Amino acid sequence: MSDKARILVVDDEPIICRNCSRILADCGYEVETLQSSRMAIERIKEESFDVILLDFKMPGLNGMEMLPLIKEINPCVMIIMMTGYSTVENAVQAMKQGAFDYIPKPFSSDELSIRVEKALEKRHSIRENRCLHQLPEVLPQIEGKYYIIGKSKKMQEIYRIIEKVAPTDSTVLIHGESGSGKELLARAIHYHSQRKGKPFISLDCQQFSVNN
Repeated sequence: MSDKARILVVDDEPIICRNCSRILADCGYEVETLQSSRMAIERIKEESFDVILLDFKMPGLNGMEMLPLIKEINPCVMIIMMTGYSTVENAVQAMKQGAFDYIPKPFSSDELSIRVEKALEKRHSIRENRCLHQLPEVLPQIEGKYYIIGKSKKMQEIYRIIEKVAPTDSTVLIHGESGSGKELLARAIHYHSQRKGKPFISLDCQQFSVNN
């Protein structure tokens, strides 16, 4: 899994997509570009992005119409509206409805990189606060002690995975060496799922044998 921040650029102008992709790739980010608002919505359903650069005026769904749809799919994503000077007022309105920032066209490389960096800082802050404040609610307790304790980047990623898979009906395979905490993760997923009120049954694999 890449540690690079993931940026999605949505603009119907190919030159804007190319320039943004070049500038942000040079900054070390993982960048995708799309020129269709409809395709962007489908892509956002499939993949998680840290920042989305969203053009305000596009054929089909415009930026203002896409904003609530994106926030419904990924409430934590940082959205930066790209707008012509004539629509700055609308971009400000979009910020009131959940966008993080806006950047007027045309913009320089520095202007773009600075705004994206600030958006990533904000997202990082939100993630940290979410992990710190929601940890007691996310993970079950036994006699006042958490099953899992940790605030590192890797542990935060584990918490996000737990929150993502727990509400689903999918089978989750957890593998690792003995003593690495597989059962603790399984209990955390169970606690955060719709089956929270039902018993958690742990099976000791050593009790079973396989006949060849």
